[in-house]
Amino acid sequence: SMDRAPPPASPAGLSAYVAVSQLLGLTLLATMGAWLGRYRGGVAWHSPLQFNVHPLCMVLGMVFLQGDALLVYRVFRHEAKRSTKVLHALLHGLALVIALVGIVAVFESHRTKGIPDMYSLHSWCGMAAFVLYLLQWLLGCGFFLLPSASSSLRGRYKPQHVFFGIALFALSIAACLLGITEMLLFNLKDSYRHFVPEGVLANTLGVLLLAFGLVVGYVLTRDDWKRPPLAEELALSMDFKTLTEGESPDGGNQ
Repeated sequence: SMDRAPPPASPAGLSAYVAVSQLLGLTLLATMGAWLGRYRGGVAWHSPLQFNVHPLCMVLGMVFLQGDALLVYRVFRHEAKRSTKVLHALLHGLALVIALVGIVAVFESHRTKGIPDMYSLHSWCGMAAFVLYLLQWLLGCGFFLLPSASSSLRGRYKPQHVFFGIALFALSIAACLLGITEMLLFNLKDSYRHFVPEGVLANTLGVLLLAFGLVVGYVLTRDDWKRPPLAEELALSMDFKTLTEGESPDGGNQ
């Protein structure tokens, strides 16, 4: 009808930054594929190439998909909160499954080749990122997707959820950078310092990881780009405020 207002446009610049983030993310995956394909023999499961599944899955899951899951609330600004929430949880869940495949690949590859596990800084940071990410996902589903948590509990947990979401994304990128460095030092040894093409390509991958992280981080931390509450959400929160006014903070039952 004539009197229906058109949906509000996205803030200036947001779409451009999101587009740049996706371009960087896809370039990142292509660069990883080029490195593994051209210099490391490609990817296969039950073979000496099983290790290569690890870096591919970690970058795809713990960086690209995790970053996209974080952007969901900025990109889908005017869709129903519930469906945005489900998409956010599904993308994070998919990232976790892919990362788990990557972790299984490295442990199996080490076992086959008789290499010890979990001794390097990369493995410590990477495992911490994965375990905390899984915990963050389970807590997020428990508080925000299942109807069990009260609104006041959700409100209290939300700042922690947001902070740790960004912190774990940063930790995941840091773990990838450590992993790239470790791979180069193991595989290239002395030739790394002679600017060999493989070293330059892998360094470029590291720079792309940082750039993707910075662009996503910028989009997430711009206050004026946060998702505006929809009319029905505002009405709900006003109703909730009226109901709970004058209650002690822990007076309401779950």
